[in-house]
Amino acid sequence: MNRNTTAAAGTLAALAAVVLRLATGPPHLGWYLAAWALFAAALWQAARLPERRTAVLVLAGGITLAATGLAAPPSSSTDSFRYAWDGRVQAAGISPYDHPPADPALAGLRDDWLFPAACDAPALWPLPGGGCTRINRPTEPTIYPPVAQGYFLLVHWLSPDGVRHKALQLGGFAAAVAVLAILCRAAGARRAAYWAWCPAVPVEAVNNAHVDMLGVLLLVLAFTAVRGRGALLGAAVAAKLLPVTALPGALSGVLSGGPGGGVAWRRVLGVVVPAGLVIALSYLPYVLVSGASVAGYLPGYLKEERYDGPGGGNRYAVLRLLVPDGWAPWAAVALLVLVVLAVLRYGDAGRPWRGALLVSGSLLLLFTPGYSWYALLVVALAALDGRWEWLGVALAGAVAYTAGPAAPGTPGTPAYAVAALAVLAGWAVRRSRGDHLLSSARKD
Repeated sequence: MNRNTTAAAGTLAALAAVVLRLATGPPHLGWYLAAWALFAAALWQAARLPERRTAVLVLAGGITLAATGLAAPPSSSTDSFRYAWDGRVQAAGISPYDHPPADPALAGLRDDWLFPAACDAPALWPLPGGGCTRINRPTEPTIYPPVAQGYFLLVHWLSPDGVRHKALQLGGFAAAVAVLAILCRAAGARRAAYWAWCPAVPVEAVNNAHVDMLGVLLLVLAFTAVRGRGALLGAAVAAKLLPVTALPGALSGVLSGGPGGGVAWRRVLGVVVPAGLVIALSYLPYVLVSGASVAGYLPGYLKEERYDGPGGGNRYAVLRLLVPDGWAPWAAVALLVLVVLAVLRYGDAGRPWRGALLVSGSLLLLFTPGYSWYALLVVALAALDGRWEWLGVALAGAVAYTAGPAAPGTPGTPAYAVAALAVLAGWAVRRSRGDHLLSSARKD
């Protein structure tokens, strides 16, 4: 092992130690920043290594880092408790969209883990009739779509008694390693390192066991599989909704006219029809049981997060630095529509992940959500495309969440602003080199 390899391995060991601290302790901004600094240093060191040595470090380092997320219960999110509850409710033959966890009708499904007798521990939510639960928003129905619900039910069926959070963490670990293997094969070890060593993967995909990881896996499979892209994209959307931002990428260049002119309808139908069928079929059993209730808490969530009003909370934070607060929501929607149209007109059909990255990353920069796990999708797409500058979106999300997604004056706003500047700087540098953000081959 030469000096460069030793240095990179040492940096990864330090990164694993810091990530372990993040997984076993309460969230702390300083530890997050230290982890991301080590991540950047590891990427810089790996760029100086031969491809073969890089591949070994990427695989070994990625698996080790992901495993650190298994070392402790969820450290900074309670979402996995809702996953476990939804799986339990379905196993009892009840739709998770019909009753919130606090409903007395489900009292027979409660246990001491999700509904502890003592309510003096942190991160517990009060119940209207007395008592408490680990499940967040217990008076609201579930928000998660049907493929995610199928996953929760499967994990419940496969889990031995007393496994608690560990089964969901193991599912996140398996999915994260699967994405790593796919990226190594499809994009090469150097690009796969963006995913393998990113602190968001062990923290959010494994330790906090966010179901976003399932959507990311399905999306990466969609863009790397030979067939079934539309169906896999539909399954990804029905797992966590946010992958809908990848659909324009799958349709990159359909408005370019092509040799025969007009819209490439065959490509459009080849993606949209199977995607729509998978989404519809996955929702159908729940619609038959629950009707319109399958929307769950989604409308309430959008209102709670202040996406529905001008200048609400910390949403649209970057745009609100440039335009009046009341204009920000409309500006965000208008700019996102322009990005989608640009991908459909100028996108490279041979690299659909590039357009997907542009749309999904732009959405996060424009709407500035306060939850770091939303950017797992962007990290995977950045690895596929090799555009490291988009990784700052994931860091900004981590800063916003750790500081408090609803806290006034949060450092998430400058973090998102810096991330946006990094993307623009990357675009300018690559354009000067002839590597265009959409298609490097097509010129009008």
